[in-house]
Amino acid sequence: MAIEFGKTLTVTETAIPGLIVLDLPVHGDSRGWFKENWQREKMTAAGIDLPDFGPVQNNISFNDAVGTTRGIHAEPWDKYVSVATGRIFGAWVDLREGPTFGAVYTAELDPSRAIFVPRGVGNSYQTLEPDTAYTYLVNDHWSPDATYTFLNLADETAAIEWPIPLDQVEISEKDKNHPRLSDVVPMPPKRILVTGANGQLGRALRAEFGDHPWMEYAGRDELDLTSPDLASARRWRDYSTIINAAAYTKVDLAETPEGRVEAWAANVTAVAALARLATANGITLVHVSSDYVFDGTKDGAYTENDPVSPLGVYGQTKAAGDAVVSVVPRHYIVRTSWVIGDGNNFVRTMASLAERGIDPKVVDDQIGRLTFTDDIARAIRHLLDGGAAYGVHNVTSHGEPTTWYEIARDVFHIGGHDPDRVTGVSTAEYFAGSERAVAARPRNSMLRLDPASGLHPGLAHERLRAYLAD
Repeated sequence: MAIEFGKTLTVTETAIPGLIVLDLPVHGDSRGWFKENWQREKMTAAGIDLPDFGPVQNNISFNDAVGTTRGIHAEPWDKYVSVATGRIFGAWVDLREGPTFGAVYTAELDPSRAIFVPRGVGNSYQTLEPDTAYTYLVNDHWSPDATYTFLNLADETAAIEWPIPLDQVEISEKDKNHPRLSDVVPMPPKRILVTGANGQLGRALRAEFGDHPWMEYAGRDELDLTSPDLASARRWRDYSTIINAAAYTKVDLAETPEGRVEAWAANVTAVAALARLATANGITLVHVSSDYVFDGTKDGAYTENDPVSPLGVYGQTKAAGDAVVSVVPRHYIVRTSWVIGDGNNFVRTMASLAERGIDPKVVDDQIGRLTFTDDIARAIRHLLDGGAAYGVHNVTSHGEPTTWYEIARDVFHIGGHDPDRVTGVSTAEYFAGSERAVAARPRNSMLRLDPASGLHPGLAHERLRAYLAD
C-alpha cells in the first residue's frame, strides 16, 4: 500500500475522549520519503495541545511478519503512536473508570497517520505488512509500582474485527490470557492531592470533592511541603492535580521575626517546592491567593491583571507565592478576600459576642466582600472540570462592597440582636495603643468578578444568612 504524500497536518477526534488521530504531512520522491513525526511548533500553531504532554521516552517495536498481534495494554501514561515503516490495524479500548468504559475505536496507521492514546486507554495492533516498525513516545518511565490494565484481544464485548483471525496469527501467551471486559478492573483517574486539608478551606474541599480512592487529603503531619524528600514522597506522575490549601495566615504575627520565617516557609518555600513538582510531572497546580497582595489604594475593584503591591509580610509572601505559581505550565491562582469557613473567623466571633452580650468596636474604613470556603471549593471544581483558561481567577461573593462594621451589624441583626450594639471605628483607632505587632491592611479589598468565568458564588448577604443558619 502506497503512503499518501502531501497531507495537511490535521487532527480528528474519536468517540473515546482524548483519543485523537493525526494526519501527518509526508514528503517523498523516487528516493523515499521524509516526515516530521513530532513537531512541537507546528502542532501548537495548528491548535493541537499534544506538545505539552511531556514525552520522556521513545520506544520502537519491530515486527517481522504480517499478522503479529500485540495488546490490549492500558498503562498509566499517555502515548503518541506512529508507524515508521509498514502498516498496522490498530484497536483502542477505553479501560478507564467512567461512562465510556469499554468503548472501542479501530483504524489503520501507516507513516502518514499517528494517534494520541491517553492514559488508561488500551492499545493494541496487528501488522498488515512485513518489517513493520511501530513507534511510540510516552510521558513516563516504566515502574513496577504503576497500575496497569489489560483486556483480552478476543473479548466478545469489545468484538474487535481483526483483519486476520486471531487463531491464525502470532500472539504471546501472556496476551492470550488477559481478562474479558467483565473482569477488567477499570483504571481509576489520576489522583488529586489537597494540601492543608485540616484547615477551613481544606475541610470545604473535602466536602466538595468527597472521599474517593483518587482523592488524597494531607495535612502537615501527612505531608511536609518543606521536606527535602518531597520529590520522592509520592509517585507524582500518578497525580493530575494539586490543590494547595495550605498557607500561613496569621497576618499580624507575620510581622514578628519568628512569624516572618514561618510565613515565608509556608507561603513561598513550600509553594516553590510544589511548583517544581507540578512542572516536572505535568500536574495542574491550584493555588489560593489573597487580596493582601494589593495595597488597597485603587479606586475601584482589582482585576486579575492589576500589578501587586503588598503592604506587609503576609501580603509579600502571598505575592511571591503567586509569582512562583505563575510559571507552572498548568496553574490556577484563585484570588479571594475576607474568607469565612468552618473554623475561627470574623463572623463566628461576632455571633459569639452578640450571644454573650458583648458590644464590639469594628473597623469601618476597609471595604470588600466576604468569600465563603464552600464557594471557593465549588469554584475550584468548576475551573478544573470546565477546563478554564490557566491563570488568575478572582473568587468572592457578589454584591455591593461593604465594611467589616456593616458585616458585624448584619451578623447581629440576623441573630436577632440589636445591630446598634456594634460601634464603627477607624483602623487607626482600633489598633491604637496595641503593644503587639500589627500589619497594615489594604483599605480596598474589592476584587472584580469576571462574568465570563462562569463562577457564581452568590450574593454576599444571602451567603452570610445561609452560613449563620448552618
